[in-house]
Amino acid sequence: MSEQRATRRISLFDTTLRDGEQAPANAMNPEQKLDLALRIEALGVDSVEAGFPASSPSDVEATKLISKELSKARFATFSRTVRRDVEIAVEAGGTVNHEVQMVATGSDLHLEYKRGITREQSVAEVVDTVGFTRSLGIEHISVGIEDATRSDDAFLQALTESAVEAGATCIIIADTSGCATPEEFGTLMGKIRRWAPAPIRLSTHCHDDFGLSLANALAGIAAGADEVQATLGGIGERAGNTALEELAGVIAYKQDHLGVHTDIDLGAMYDAYTALRRIIRLEQPRNKAIFGTYAFGTTAGIHQQGILANPATYEYVEPSRFGRERSLLIGRHSGRAVLRHLLQQLGVEVDDERLNDLYRVHIAERVGGDCEDLAIVRERLAEELGLVPAAAASV
Repeated sequence: MSEQRATRRISLFDTTLRDGEQAPANAMNPEQKLDLALRIEALGVDSVEAGFPASSPSDVEATKLISKELSKARFATFSRTVRRDVEIAVEAGGTVNHEVQMVATGSDLHLEYKRGITREQSVAEVVDTVGFTRSLGIEHISVGIEDATRSDDAFLQALTESAVEAGATCIIIADTSGCATPEEFGTLMGKIRRWAPAPIRLSTHCHDDFGLSLANALAGIAAGADEVQATLGGIGERAGNTALEELAGVIAYKQDHLGVHTDIDLGAMYDAYTALRRIIRLEQPRNKAIFGTYAFGTTAGIHQQGILANPATYEYVEPSRFGRERSLLIGRHSGRAVLRHLLQQLGVEVDDERLNDLYRVHIAERVGGDCEDLAIVRERLAEELGLVPAAAASV
């Protein structure tokens, strides 16, 4: 038997309750945040970001609740590079098991138009706030460089090395506007890794404006990142963040190829996502990877024929691994194979002429909804054939 090669563990920082919540229509109250924090912790993430305490009393309360209840994961808070922000975060959550994350202004565009400060002032803010945070007894100090993908090497190196020298234990590289390609992001992460060598933790924070957040996170891992910041369902600013379930899924399936692994419980993720959708009233997308309504469903006859013979023909990603179920649905693009399958479940044999008639009525020229569950069509067939409807059978 061939020996499985050792893989590097990737830690996961969940920002559903902070970056995810700050997007429009995603607001949660402190009790709801606590409920989700415990569900997310149970998945096996390393850090759960409680919120931005300096921004609102609600986030202060959420931080208080979450900091007391987490037993395995660290809780994290978000701050600007301002001492008072850190003080408020520490007042809310204390110092034990607390990861203080602060955001550094990382591009000339943001310096000029958002902050009105110089590069030197930005670096000085980081050094001062990191040092202050250390003086409070915080062990885990993360510096996130905002808009890093639109910065330049000289400024990024200055921010990174100054943060590490001041006592930061983690550097987060943010593709804040989602503008990077995987090649660009991987190259950037490789540079940061050289400026912040292990044991400094190197983390990615990618946005999905071009649909590249997952690809960019994987490029970051390949370049030496130890951690990925992600959200359940990919919720977050604008088009969202790296989706936790997609990242964990691709790593689970491609562990040997990527040379990395996580400790995420894939099977529990859908229940956590369902709880999130209920809390923020998020409609389930039809075609989203892993969590979409029809991510494991099809009406296509060619696909159904293959799946009925062997699910692996069209299911590389297995629904059961994610707590999902396969759904074969009857629609106008279904074929005779699924019709034969239903007739077999009913214990009925028909000749080709009758099969063609049933196919025309129930599939090719069907009326009504776009697609229906097999059980509904099976009952209709049973009634038409004069049979007592059979008990629902699993596909």
